[in-house]
Amino acid sequence: MSDAVIHIVRRRATSAMMSEMMESLGSYAKLAVDVRREVLAGGGELHADCEQALLEDGSRQEDIWGADWLPFSQEVQFEALINIRPRQNNLSMTILDSAIRAQVETIVRRLLEGVMPE
Repeated sequence: MSDAVIHIVRRRATSAMMSEMMESLGSYAKLAVDVRREVLAGGGELHADCEQALLEDGSRQEDIWGADWLPFSQEVQFEALINIRPRQNNLSMTILDSAIRAQVETIVRRLLEGVMPE
């Protein structure tokens, strides 16, 4: 795992948290979202770093999906290497299941929407 700051977000993020989550990539933040626990980890250079933070926090790998958050356009993108998981019938980097995509988007928007970096 890189030394970049990764935040586990359980309730609405702050502007300072958003700035730290975007530090590595500048215009957006990598995320891993636990659809069962309804929390996310954001920051760093790899979705896998965020996934690891959630695993260490008690999440189960099968509940974690990768996404990106673009705060300036308030957009969620659903592509990540960690989403390739044949055993869950997801053969693509994109989250193929529309219900899972909707869960991820709902959680991301509840925790990050409207929060701008400092």
